[in-house]
Amino acid sequence: MTRPTARVLAMLELLQAGGQRTVGELAARLGVDERTVRRYAEHLADLGVPVQARRGRYGGYRLLPGYKLPPLMLTDDEAIAVVLGLRAAERAGLATTDPAATASASAKVTRVLPGALARRLDSLVSTAQYTNRVRAGAPADADTLLDLAWAAHARRTVVIAYTAWDGRESQRELDVYGLVFHSGRWYATGHDRGREDVRTFRLDRIASVRRGDTSYVVPADFDATMRVVSGIAAVPWSHEVAVVLRTTLAEAGERLPPSAGRLTEHVEGVLLRTRAEHLDGMAHMLAGLGWDFEVITPNALREEVLALSDRLRANAMRSAAADPDVSD
Repeated sequence: MTRPTARVLAMLELLQAGGQRTVGELAARLGVDERTVRRYAEHLADLGVPVQARRGRYGGYRLLPGYKLPPLMLTDDEAIAVVLGLRAAERAGLATTDPAATASASAKVTRVLPGALARRLDSLVSTAQYTNRVRAGAPADADTLLDLAWAAHARRTVVIAYTAWDGRESQRELDVYGLVFHSGRWYATGHDRGREDVRTFRLDRIASVRRGDTSYVVPADFDATMRVVSGIAAVPWSHEVAVVLRTTLAEAGERLPPSAGRLTEHVEGVLLRTRAEHLDGMAHMLAGLGWDFEVITPNALREEVLALSDRLRANAMRSAAADPDVSD
C-alpha cells in the first residue's frame, strides 16, 4: 500500500471518530500541507465516501451523519500487527472458552485483505518460527473476563461463584483490584470481603459473576502482577523445596522471576524457598542456572540432581566413544 493511500485511509479514520476536523488539524495529524488534505478529501469523495466540506476561516471536513463505513480497512503495517498479535495470543494460550477464536479471527481478517497482502501474510505465518513453545492454557469464559474487567475499571464489588482446587464451592464477595494473565491462565486478584484478606482466583474456576453497587478504593501501592505470581509460588504443591544458591541476592533476583519462589539472603549465598510438583523439573532448573548450589530439602531432590548428573555424564561418554578423534 503506497504512503498517499495510507494517509487517505488515515484521514478517513480521523473523520470516522466523529465531529468536524479543521483543515489545519488534519494536515498536522497526517504530516502534510493543507492543499494535500483537500486533495485527500476529493479522493474520498471519488470513492463514494460522503465527505462534507465547510468553507471559511475555521472550515474543515466531516462525514455525512449516519454514514456506515466498510467493516475493516487496514494498512499493511496494521494488518501485520493484527495477524501477528492474534498468532502470539494463540501461542500464549490467551483464549476464552472458544480456543479456536484467535484462529477464526485471523482467518476473517485475512479474508477481507487485498489478495496480494493476504498471500504475503500467509507466507509469513506459515514460515515464521518461534523460540517459545505453544502453551496449553486454561480458557476463561468471555463474559466472566469482561464482567470482572468492568468491575476493576468501575471499582464495583462483584459476587462470584467459585470452585476451589479441592472441589469446594463458595460465593465470594470480591473487590477486583486487577486482572493478570500468567502462564496460560487468567487470574483476578483483590479484596475478599468475606475473608477480610487479599485473595487470588483463577477465572476458569469462576462459574458466574454478579455485579454489585458497592464501591471501593484500590490501595495505591498494590501490584496485581506481583501478587498473582507470588501467590502461585506459595501454592501447596507436592514438595517443599529449600536450596542455597551460590550467588548474590541481586543476581538471583535478575535471573529468577517472582513465581520461582521466595529469595532471601543466606550466609553462603541466597536461600530459595519454593514448592514443586515435579522434582525432575526443579533439578533441570537448578542445573540450568549455572551456579553451584546445595539442596537443603527434600532428599528426593538430591536424588533427582544425582540422576540428572548421571544421565549427562553417560551422554557425554557415549558421544566421546562414538567419535574416534576425541581423546580422554
